[in-house]
Amino acid sequence: MNNFNKIAIILALLMSGIAMSAGLHEGMEHSKTHSGKPVLTEAGTDAFATLQEAIRALEADPKTNWNKVNLEALRLHLLEMNDMVLNVKVRQNHISKGFAAIVTPTTDRALQSLKKVFSAHPAQMKKESGWDMKVSNNSGVFTLKITTENASEVAKIRGLGYIGVMAYGGHHQPHHWAIASGNNPH
Repeated sequence: MNNFNKIAIILALLMSGIAMSAGLHEGMEHSKTHSGKPVLTEAGTDAFATLQEAIRALEADPKTNWNKVNLEALRLHLLEMNDMVLNVKVRQNHISKGFAAIVTPTTDRALQSLKKVFSAHPAQMKKESGWDMKVSNNSGVFTLKITTENASEVAKIRGLGYIGVMAYGGHHQPHHWAIASGNNPH
């Protein structure tokens, strides 16, 4: 081992020691304590964290109409999103000006979730990105064709693929806020 590698190892050990003494370990801050014990910063699952974030925002807004708040509706929507991500099989291939995806739900609940998501997502995608999304349902197996007339964006949408296109844009957070606060998300 040369001197440079030895110095690098010593520096790495020193830095990790400094981080540990400062209360940091693997990205978690332990310096915040409750009764002398570390307080975790993550709420649990991403759905639970989203719900907690919504609660904090609702509580922070003095104009919140608690009679309209509907966190159960947000929980159900997050389940649909989870189904769209985790409870599907996806095959993709390039087509002219974009890509096609065959999306097969692996549970009955995922089938219902996909029907609902795919009924609204093409219009939102067109509005937000200008991309075209055509969806057909053949006995519970969905074919998506996502294309663009902008040649410089073809590689982008192909790279994003099914899940990237579904997660693309900034409409999800306002949509979730509308659901949680009891307003019409559409």
